[in-house]
Amino acid sequence: MTSTDKLRRLEELKARYAAERDKRLREDGNSQYLGFEEIATKFDRDPYIEEEIERDPVEEECEVVIIGAGMGGMMTGARLIQRGIKDFRIIEKAGDFGGTWYWNRYPGAACDVESYCYMPFLEETGYMPTEKYAKAPEIFAHCQRVGRHFGLYERALFQTLVSELRWLDDEDRWLVTTNRGDRLKARFVTIAGGIMHKAKLPGIPGIETFGGESFHTTRWDYDYTGGGPSKRMVGLKDKKVAIIGTGATAIQAVPRLAEDAGHLYVVQRTPSAVGPRDNRPTDPEWYQSLEPGWQRKRMQDFTRMMSSEEVERDEIQDGWTAIFKAIPHAYSATGEEQQLADMEQMDIIRARVDKVIEDEATAEGLKPWYNMMCKRPCFHDEYLQAFNRDNVTLVDTKGLGVESIDETGLTVEGRHYDVDCIIYSTGFEISTFYVRRLGFEIYGRDGVSMTEDWSGPNGPHTVHGIHSKGFPNLLMFSLVQGGQTVNFVHVLTELAIHAAEIVKTCREENIKVIEATEQGEADWWQVIMKYLMVSAEFRANCTPSYMNAEGKPDPSMIKIATYNGSMTSFGQILEDWRAEGSMEGLEKQKAPENA
Repeated sequence: MTSTDKLRRLEELKARYAAERDKRLREDGNSQYLGFEEIATKFDRDPYIEEEIERDPVEEECEVVIIGAGMGGMMTGARLIQRGIKDFRIIEKAGDFGGTWYWNRYPGAACDVESYCYMPFLEETGYMPTEKYAKAPEIFAHCQRVGRHFGLYERALFQTLVSELRWLDDEDRWLVTTNRGDRLKARFVTIAGGIMHKAKLPGIPGIETFGGESFHTTRWDYDYTGGGPSKRMVGLKDKKVAIIGTGATAIQAVPRLAEDAGHLYVVQRTPSAVGPRDNRPTDPEWYQSLEPGWQRKRMQDFTRMMSSEEVERDEIQDGWTAIFKAIPHAYSATGEEQQLADMEQMDIIRARVDKVIEDEATAEGLKPWYNMMCKRPCFHDEYLQAFNRDNVTLVDTKGLGVESIDETGLTVEGRHYDVDCIIYSTGFEISTFYVRRLGFEIYGRDGVSMTEDWSGPNGPHTVHGIHSKGFPNLLMFSLVQGGQTVNFVHVLTELAIHAAEIVKTCREENIKVIEATEQGEADWWQVIMKYLMVSAEFRANCTPSYMNAEGKPDPSMIKIATYNGSMTSFGQILEDWRAEGSMEGLEKQKAPENA
């Protein structure tokens, strides 16, 4: 194909992409989704609790309260322990450590970033992942291993929901109250609530009327399906099952459902780009040959490649690194050269669909028409193949979604599908308001709530996405003005180190209160703005998804933007800030010498 032919095809593709994007545009944007609590409380029950934890309310004072026991909370606790700070509590809704890997036990669940980069503290715990892309049970077990290794269990309050977080002006302490009657006073609070912890359901008319079984993938009901994450779901052998959604979760769950369901309907709005996974067992000899410090270097090298930065050698060599080597700065691919590279990579994805799928109409429905990084790319060696089974039907809604649900099933394009079970693989709230996703209110100085403060004319305001004026001694792990990358565990790794160092420094320097200044927040916003426009242009042309507020971004919410420079540079910013030593952008208040 000549250069002229490529450019002509590129223009044709842009038109096709725009048409596909427009199909899914809706006036209600993010409002098309609802939280569990807005439909029925049954969706939010914890199906993994073997027995309720009975305990008396805890009333105590401590140095730090960590909210969340997923990867971020675990790593923060571990880093505090490493720095000699043992006076802390961890509060967690779930019944154990793990966060994402506690809740996501759906069949086929696995990490899509290689486990050697993804699973934290491999060197510290001496653990070798069994394969390049570890499956959910193994990752969950590793989270428990980390909890035991660092002595975190005795500091954890599980099956506990934070009710409120309130700064006590006269005591310079946070008061954390919970649904179990706990009252914890802490000098610092770290919120590690995760970025994908508030699951969402589609606001389909009649969703609450369905008379069969229904659940979200984060609350998989094995009592109904039978089996387990790695066991056959014998309860589905005579059942008609619909799974709604074809994102990263469904890509993994569909092959297992296809094996076990009497008939499976895969209900799709927008197909995912699915490349080969090529998973394989870990080579023990290779693993034992790794030099001390290998994991942090490997994690950093992976992140550099995700930012199209040079590394000595691609040690990972997988679908992710192939994408970013082929498409420079793929998250903001707006230049002609980038767009041509993107076109070639997406053509490979679409050609794979044709090669694997036997039915022509099904193949056409499974071809993605958008730029590579408009949705999170997926990698799987069995997903497309599942559609060649006689008991699997693709229900392509052509971007419009399900029209309605009634007692016996769902309707798409006027056709009713009778089903026994509906599984919602509809993802998580990402671009909604921070406090809504947390599920509790934060009251800062003078009793002003974060909802009120951040809804004001200035919107959200932070230093590094971590500190916010009016909310002293609060350390937030969030996408709001914070770092992000494909491997979010790397972000959490840097934030956990940063938070532990801040607490340690305040203890050593007798600092009782730190708080963002207006100038510090303004300076950080200028850094964010430096990178915002290019990525915003790219996202604006993408198919609606959580990555662009479902194609209807609210201009008043622009300040929930992430830091769109590389994660490498974000980590370096935090490291340089610590090394400089003055806590630039924060106001410090010393404690009396005898305090």
